[in-house]
Amino acid sequence: MEDFWGVAISVLRMWFSLVVGLIMLPAMFGVSLGITESYMKVLIKTLKWATMRIQRGAQEQQEQQTLKASASNEIIQRDEGSMEQEIGELRRSQPKHQEGGDFALSDVFYFSRKGIETIVEDEVTQRFTSEELVSWNLLTRTNLNFYYISLRLTILWGVGVVVRYCILLPLRITLTCIGLTWLVIGTTLVGFLPNIRVKNWLSELVHVMCYRICARGLSAVIHYHNKENRPKRGGICVANHTSPIDIVILANDGCYAMVGQVHGGLMGVIQRAMVRSCPHIWFERAEMKDRHLVTQRLKDHVNDKTKLPILIFPEGTCINNTSVMMFKKGSFEIGGTIYPVAIKYDPQFGDAFWNSSKYNMVSYLLRMMTSWAIMCNVWYLPSMTQEDGEDAVQFANRVKSAIARQGGLVDLSWDGGLKRGKVKETLKEQQQKQYSSMVVGEDSSGSGDASD
Repeated sequence: MEDFWGVAISVLRMWFSLVVGLIMLPAMFGVSLGITESYMKVLIKTLKWATMRIQRGAQEQQEQQTLKASASNEIIQRDEGSMEQEIGELRRSQPKHQEGGDFALSDVFYFSRKGIETIVEDEVTQRFTSEELVSWNLLTRTNLNFYYISLRLTILWGVGVVVRYCILLPLRITLTCIGLTWLVIGTTLVGFLPNIRVKNWLSELVHVMCYRICARGLSAVIHYHNKENRPKRGGICVANHTSPIDIVILANDGCYAMVGQVHGGLMGVIQRAMVRSCPHIWFERAEMKDRHLVTQRLKDHVNDKTKLPILIFPEGTCINNTSVMMFKKGSFEIGGTIYPVAIKYDPQFGDAFWNSSKYNMVSYLLRMMTSWAIMCNVWYLPSMTQEDGEDAVQFANRVKSAIARQGGLVDLSWDGGLKRGKVKETLKEQQQKQYSSMVVGEDSSGSGDASD
């Protein structure tokens, strides 16, 4: 029995030494030994072979149609015209068409078609589920056509399970534990120092080191573009939101002041340690409901040009890496300079999207740590300020559009709160008033304002 424990301790010691020497220390100082790059090259070649094997599993023409159909989430070809244009086309197609005013029976077809389109494929709610892949990545079968392909591919999948769960998972858990432990210990020790320039430098160093260790724990490969536009002190960094690890991705290239609600448990321990060394902004649950208090604390932070830029995700929830949804205007009422950032993940190696309505945090982290890798691109956009005559909503929409264009994402005006809530009655009334004005032949919105 003593021999067994001696061997176990020796194995653990060797494992810890390899993790610290080959991964943790290089990560802390931003040095790469080429291990991740070599791993990604092997992974890319493996997935290419798997894709070719899938294509040879069926007739060429059928396979091409399958890949083309699964390459997009779009099932329905939608018309881009307005309600007036589409109903007008329906009316003109009738033997005795009506150009406007009065009710036409053909109008029913417009609303019926819109209702069926929404039932079959809602462009909003589909943003809250994982995006479909062109081909199987040996992780999740995102298309029914890929349930069984060949014996060799099935064996390869089995080998991949062993690699991901028996090698990568223990390694990533070890690195994550080291990173979080070092974050708590390091920030706590720095917090005892007086408020001098050295303290700020050490605090940023500790934060960046810890985030880099955690990123290596996810085998993250991050490509940063336009670094000359990186957020500066006294500004606000806004980005599209796909995953909780967005913070880790961005903080690998610079330190930010975080904004969030106070938590208990392990998260609370981490928050209390972080705020000792860096002016993060944590709110109590009751304070989060006080909009004026939140705005004032953010303004006070931004007005101090010595403090780190604030990192905010204005969508308020995670979207599935295909689109950008409505930005809440609160972040754009503070004033100051906005530094937009676009984040786009490569779903080929792992799904970074957190479907919080389906998976809790532990389940999500397990899925992340058993994926092949996390690869993403980060674009720093030129800073933006509010223009004359532009209100907070217009400013937020302009920033959102810029992020969507740069990241190749769909720009949607819908609220991400629909992930858990229903469409507001005011939006339904708006559609009803729009059609009513067509039928009556005049603007009927005035009669409905009193009831709003």
